[in-house]
Amino acid sequence: MNIVHSKKKTIMSYVLITLGIFMYTFAWSAFLIPSQIIGGGVSGISSIIFFITGEKIPVGITSLVINTLLFLVALKVLGAKFGLNTIYGILVSSGFFILLQQVIGIQNLLDITKFDPFMCAIIGGGLAGAGIGLAFSMGGNSGGTDIIALILNKYYNISPGKVIMYLDIVIIGCSFFVSGSIENVVYGYVQMGVMTYALDLVIDGSKQSYQIMVFSQYTKDIADRIGNEVGRGVTLLNGWGWFSKSDQKVLLVIARKVDKQTIMEIIQSSDPKAFISVAKVQGVYGKNFEKLKL
Repeated sequence: MNIVHSKKKTIMSYVLITLGIFMYTFAWSAFLIPSQIIGGGVSGISSIIFFITGEKIPVGITSLVINTLLFLVALKVLGAKFGLNTIYGILVSSGFFILLQQVIGIQNLLDITKFDPFMCAIIGGGLAGAGIGLAFSMGGNSGGTDIIALILNKYYNISPGKVIMYLDIVIIGCSFFVSGSIENVVYGYVQMGVMTYALDLVIDGSKQSYQIMVFSQYTKDIADRIGNEVGRGVTLLNGWGWFSKSDQKVLLVIARKVDKQTIMEIIQSSDPKAFISVAKVQGVYGKNFEKLKL
């Protein structure tokens, strides 16, 4: 059962990573690049090269080359698992860029010139941030400055969104020497701010944890199923029912937001009469949760 659950979880993770990266590349291909809004990260650097060369070198190709170099850093510092996810993210993001720009020509289909550049910055930034946040929360990324952000987040208590923001400030500022337009630089910073906010919002939401307390006559069955089907630890507490004047077993479970619904379904199917208390917790540190960073 654990193996089946693990495989399903891995497959779902890669599905969500792919969706997140698609959202990110779509935001760039459909809203930012056609509006000549240069954001940050490797995509921003690739966009600068794209415009400098008269739109001859595709963003996807430049992004692939730069990300391949940065990948070597991630492989050494963040481990083989991150390396696998990074390779996947780099290939998928570069592939989506080429597909959307060169094959489909999404910029022509949507005709972004009819949109206000400010709205393109808002929509593009929000969509890109949400996409990268989704990929981050599943252990993936699109390469580039995301790698630097995750390396620093591993050792220091600083959000990936802020790291990316600092790097983006420099990259977007450099875009002035390409476009010569202060207006486009301002739009780039607007996009950066929206993307940072959306990124942290999605990541914080994915890390939300819950404390679940279960009062039931079938605590053993519920605990076994949570351990086998969800892979979460369960603590059994001894209690005393004041109203019933009898001993009462209480299950205590700390779980991620993504596991909450499955746990509730297990409890409901095992004991429809179970009394359940669910509360959000401010932070959970230790095995299978966050590492305490001081």
